[in-house]
Amino acid sequence: MIPMIFVLVLLIPILAIVLDSPVGRAIAGRMERRGLSPGDDDLTSERLSYLEGEVERLNTEMRRLEEESQFLNQLLTDRPASKALPPGDQSD
Repeated sequence: MIPMIFVLVLLIPILAIVLDSPVGRAIAGRMERRGLSPGDDDLTSERLSYLEGEVERLNTEMRRLEEESQFLNQLLTDRPASKALPPGDQSD
């Protein structure tokens, strides 16, 4: 009887550690996904379409920012050397 209680006392912390680990969370996530009803396929495809649209929008934005960066870099590197400004009026 005592060895059985001892084993039970040891299993509780071990089980808590395993369930709180990334492996335990992955198992729980997989179990949740299996429990999805067939009607959730529409929701999943809708979310996937939304995410694909967002990825495309972000790609377009990234290309635009890259072109702006290249343009500004070219302006800064190709500009002629600035001439010294003429002295200003020093009347006080």
